[in-house]
Amino acid sequence: MSADTPSGQATLVPHDTRVGHDVPVQTRSERFSSADVADFSPVSGREPEWKLSPVAKLAPLLDGPLEGSRYDITATQAPGFTVAWATSQDAPRGVAGLAEDRAAANAWSQSSEVLILDIEGEHSETLHLSRSRMGSNPRAAHTIIHVRPNAHATLVVGSSGDALLGENVELDIQDGAQVQIVFVQDWNHGAIQYANHFARVAKDASLTHIAVSLGGDVVILNPSTQLEGAGAQGHLWGAYFADATQHLEHRVYVHHVGPNTVSRVTYKGALHGKGARTVWVGDVLIGAHAVGTDSYEQNRNLVLSDGTRADSIPNLEIMTGDIAGAGHASATGRFDDEQLFYLQSRGIEELDARRLVVMGFLVDVVSKIRDSDLVATLTAKIQAKLSATEEN
Repeated sequence: MSADTPSGQATLVPHDTRVGHDVPVQTRSERFSSADVADFSPVSGREPEWKLSPVAKLAPLLDGPLEGSRYDITATQAPGFTVAWATSQDAPRGVAGLAEDRAAANAWSQSSEVLILDIEGEHSETLHLSRSRMGSNPRAAHTIIHVRPNAHATLVVGSSGDALLGENVELDIQDGAQVQIVFVQDWNHGAIQYANHFARVAKDASLTHIAVSLGGDVVILNPSTQLEGAGAQGHLWGAYFADATQHLEHRVYVHHVGPNTVSRVTYKGALHGKGARTVWVGDVLIGAHAVGTDSYEQNRNLVLSDGTRADSIPNLEIMTGDIAGAGHASATGRFDDEQLFYLQSRGIEELDARRLVVMGFLVDVVSKIRDSDLVATLTAKIQAKLSATEEN
């Protein structure tokens, strides 16, 4: 029921998705990218990169018209933190990445206004950006977050309410910056989100990217991080809880480009209810010039009932022999009987023991957030969701 994938496994990745192309891509960094949706072939659902996703539900975001104007937001007002809108022609898009699939390109092509966040200086208080009125009509969004040299901050981006959203988020982490950015997906039932996050981390900078996915019908979040500068660090954490109505999918990519870079990837998920589905794909590429790299990625899934499915696919590509270390692991299984026995032997009822195990499993990730109020809020939401599953 539990199996770890050996380190150093090299894998092939999806075919070239350009119109008229069906050539195997030999390494993740060679995947085609473009801001023009017309450059990508229509999606049938049989493509390697789409076969695990609910393509029928994503159809409006893959091919249809999208509203790309500004939307309602609420943001912290603080010196050194600016939030502004710009037209797509004036915004410096592409600073951290470019669309690599049809859904991302469709959102890119149809975003007429871009939200730009700029962080500079040191911020001891958490910065917040929230949105709760995206609406149920198909929408595109594009956000650029600049973290200026040597800035220090924690930013929380919260999403709730209704949504049928395709979006691209660019994270420009400049020299020496130290930032934690938390994305909370707590959409209403029936909401659909397809998001690509592109991060560029410069010299001696550190990005901690945390994704917490709890609400919505379909949530697909694809964080892609380029550790370009010497000494750059990327820490990618994720927690998710899928019930019988949900498909929660995360595809993580870390590309070690510069020397002496460090990455840690840990995603943990729980599943309960017939039809609950999670997908996690983790790609780590250690480039030819990334000497001294130290990298490790892992995914853990806890199955709480029959009828669920968790796909977990870690991939590791190494193009230099001069590294500090690299590895990956994946495991999916039910409760640890020894943990349950230990708790029950100390007078804890079985139901309470199971609740403690699940909470400890997911809160291990949530507790990494540097905002105690948010940690408490998310812990309560996980507890409420767990309680709801126990009633069914």
